[in-house]
Amino acid sequence: MQSQGNMLVQLIPFVVIFAIFYLLIILPARKKQKQHQNMIGSLKGGERIITAGGIYGTVTRVLDDRFVIQVDGNTKIEITKSSVSGIVDETPKAR
Repeated sequence: MQSQGNMLVQLIPFVVIFAIFYLLIILPARKKQKQHQNMIGSLKGGERIITAGGIYGTVTRVLDDRFVIQVDGNTKIEITKSSVSGIVDETPKAR
């Protein structure tokens, strides 16, 4: 019986380390991924975006798995939805 109680005491540090790891790394990563998915799901035509590769463009068409964006004049490219890094806020910032 003594060895069983001793074994539980030895497992407590591992449980605590896992809980800290979960709270500091896994939970924030899930939250950020969910925000990114919501942002991609809410995109519609006419919005300015930036891709992970640094390309700025305007969404012209939304397809199931990708966007068609206009980057300059009549130049349009297709990108995957996951490559969208963010929405460009075009409101001027006060200095």
